[in-house]
Amino acid sequence: MNKKYTVKYKVGAEIVTSNALENDFYKLEIENKDNRYTVTLIPKQTFEMVDFFAEMPFEFKKGDKFFANGYQSWTKTKEWMADEIMPSTIGIANISEFTKDLARKTSDEWIVDYSGIAGEFHSHCYTYIKRRNTVFLWGSLTEKTGYTIFKVKMQENRFFFCKDLLGKVVSEPLQIFDIVYFEGDYEEVFDNYFGLWKMPETRKGTMSGYTSWYNYFQKITEDIILRDLDGLDPYKDQVSIFQIDDGYETFIGDWLDDNPSKFPHGMKYIADKIHEKGYKAGIWLAPFNCQKISRMAKEHPDWLIKHPNGKPVVGCIAWGGAYTFDIYNEEVRAYLRHVFDVVLNEWGYDMVKLDFLYSQCIYPRHGKSRGEIMCDAMAFLRECVGDKLFLGCGVPIGPALGVCDACRISCDVDLSYKGQFYSRIQVSNEMLNARSAINNSVFRRHLNGRVWMNDPDVFFLRKDNLTFTDEQKYLLGRINNLCGNVLFVSDNAGDYDKPAQELLKVFFKKTDEKIIEAEYVDASVIRIITEKDGVRAKLLFDLDKGKILSDSEWRKYFQ
Repeated sequence: MNKKYTVKYKVGAEIVTSNALENDFYKLEIENKDNRYTVTLIPKQTFEMVDFFAEMPFEFKKGDKFFANGYQSWTKTKEWMADEIMPSTIGIANISEFTKDLARKTSDEWIVDYSGIAGEFHSHCYTYIKRRNTVFLWGSLTEKTGYTIFKVKMQENRFFFCKDLLGKVVSEPLQIFDIVYFEGDYEEVFDNYFGLWKMPETRKGTMSGYTSWYNYFQKITEDIILRDLDGLDPYKDQVSIFQIDDGYETFIGDWLDDNPSKFPHGMKYIADKIHEKGYKAGIWLAPFNCQKISRMAKEHPDWLIKHPNGKPVVGCIAWGGAYTFDIYNEEVRAYLRHVFDVVLNEWGYDMVKLDFLYSQCIYPRHGKSRGEIMCDAMAFLRECVGDKLFLGCGVPIGPALGVCDACRISCDVDLSYKGQFYSRIQVSNEMLNARSAINNSVFRRHLNGRVWMNDPDVFFLRKDNLTFTDEQKYLLGRINNLCGNVLFVSDNAGDYDKPAQELLKVFFKKTDEKIIEAEYVDASVIRIITEKDGVRAKLLFDLDKGKILSDSEWRKYFQ
């Protein structure tokens, strides 16, 4: 198909827009052969890029669905119809510019405009259009020069390939696109696409066990952790890993400081206790972040990413706001290498869950685009982790491909099924609740086992400190087991009643059911067709309510 090219770049303070394939500043080399499409920009002088996109016509048919892959782990991901509107940051977040800024901190609204017009959608790194049983897939093979974003205006039959190149200084040839196209059924096109990526072999495994976050949050102690560790004893044959989440550290960023009031024997002692049970030991870090009140922020202000006015960038709103280390600072890199060496080798942890990674690339800097920065950051983390397990979270999806052994593919769940009141009025596409988590698990199922072990976040079986019906608990666990290979609870299993005990055994054992089809059949109703031993079954549920409509298999456990 013929494409129209638009190149935006800076000449001094002026932004120039050009549709030329060649001018005094650059030349475009374009190749489209054997379903592989590449565009390379050859600069004739040094200049700074702003944007690049190619537009082509595409005739959308009635009933076509556009797959919009969310920006990062937590971002809403689904198939959209031409009469739907992709939501942006709205609701109470619009009270002021300050609150709007906070709400979109985790999102791609720094990169992409949401039009609010029906049929206008965008997808990160790869996308597909589904027409009945045929899938047309386009996917980028590299994000190392910038984020690849596919956009459509379905009602105008327009399709765009875009590259976020804001801030990229070009002085040498720059490959802008390396995109492949496949047509076939759902499984076939993803086999073909991800077959071209270099993936860690660990993606084919499973991890079942425990993470501490969704019961105690930061209020963990050595006693709580060891109690919950013992609580898994009846399920030892099915547990493979036990992970400590946020709360063991003194402050975010001060990872190696002793915290005797909470963990008097230190974190090596905890890892040793986990290993005594025969499990792998996991631990959480937000390696790029440091709290405003942390020792690192006070002692090393020169390590922080800063705005042009010299003020530190707040990379995430958690913990009262946290700054972000600049990975291009050699002292930062040395410090983080030391942290990982201690955690993985001296303390002896087998897996690190690395969170809030998006904060590294909110703004372009050092002549690099945001996607380029994120790819550099992920390569650095992989180097630090070495051959230990790397579970990514809060990470842009494209740069994580081929790097993580496991990765979150949904937002956080919440202690109530629908989440807090503000999540119901759509503060952002990353807002935590089980409803959104289930949606993402279904529509990112193709990543599981091909790219990494999908982490759909935890399921719950406990009765206390939770607002879920028994049916909602079952649905969340069922979907996690169908779509993920990281199967975690955040409960003290020692308190389980008989039904919960039986269900834990079911959900810790990865099912061999295969999803044949999954789609929305109503605004909030999803239909999943599975197959096992040649027999097909249907799971139909109302996502808003967490109510299973077509079968009552959950009742045999709870009634």
